[in-house]
Amino acid sequence: MTAPHRIPRRPWAAVWAFGASQLAVIGVWWVWGWQAGLAAMLLSHGLMFWATLRPQSRLFSPVLSRLETDRREVWLTIDDGPSAETPAMLDLLDAHGAKATFFLVGQRAQARPELVAEIARRGHGIGNHSHSHPSAWFWALPPRRMAAEIAEAQASLSALSGHPPRWFRAVVGMANPFVAAALRRHGLARVAWSARGFDAVAADPHSVLARIERDLAPGAIVLMHEGAGHGRNIETMRLLLERLRELDYRCTLPEPV
Repeated sequence: MTAPHRIPRRPWAAVWAFGASQLAVIGVWWVWGWQAGLAAMLLSHGLMFWATLRPQSRLFSPVLSRLETDRREVWLTIDDGPSAETPAMLDLLDAHGAKATFFLVGQRAQARPELVAEIARRGHGIGNHSHSHPSAWFWALPPRRMAAEIAEAQASLSALSGHPPRWFRAVVGMANPFVAAALRRHGLARVAWSARGFDAVAADPHSVLARIERDLAPGAIVLMHEGAGHGRNIETMRLLLERLRELDYRCTLPEPV
């Protein structure tokens, strides 16, 4: 199973385009009046807001949402670690012969360096999931803070795992126009998902599994989490791996092209 590793080529294109759109808004306002100008302004701002909140939007940078394959293979991704649940997650994956990419938070990795090393030792992937995981404000971070979130996590994860991550996942999936420049600087490609069950907040493993199964298809990128407050991520992962086996799906890592 392969995945295109697309690094942003024009990281500031969206910013320049938005600036140009605001000049156009001023022109519309001047020529056709405030009603037309207000409508143009709301349209331009709405487009930017939509692109920020939608994880699969490609307006700001390339983003991988699923893999092109006809094989019954999925890319299993696990966000928000490392955590106290990481060893159990690793044991479950080993028991099912499954591989996953762990999108790790830099600060949490620094607090549990032995788990980062163990993830790598067992042959799983490690991705960048920001340094401090500011879930409420990541989508609104200014350029300097955004760059620091990605750069500090990249440095920590590279040192702890021995290899620089190649994949990045935005916190809560939301990315603003300032993400692309940092991704280009560190050679990172952005990853979203095509199947999720909201296991970070939903405590019922069976309802989580049902949501994921609705979107399962060859090449699906499955979003999972560890360390949620409800404490049922391990149980949910066990059910998912069992169901994937029943459906004859394999969890494999993509090979960057």
